[in-house]
Amino acid sequence: MQHHRAMTSAEKLLARIRNNPRDWLIGQLETVAQRYGLKVRKPDGSHVIFQKDGCRLEVSVPAHKPIKPVYIRQFLALIDFEVRP
Repeated sequence: MQHHRAMTSAEKLLARIRNNPRDWLIGQLETVAQRYGLKVRKPDGSHVIFQKDGCRLEVSVPAHKPIKPVYIRQFLALIDFEVRP
């Protein structure tokens, strides 16, 4: 018998972002970032910086809307980055 785990709202949101990298809001990226263990910094009002422990890459995303797909792809690459021991 298989047990199916229910997807969280952040997981559903991430799936939707992957499917269509256009027209997302910074708050939605912050929700996903928190679920997937990214650090979120807001050094000023114009950008939000996402970081992952063990990864030197950080992604700076303009906080205005809509967020361009290039920033969404960088954000997804950071989430998908595998830290090697």
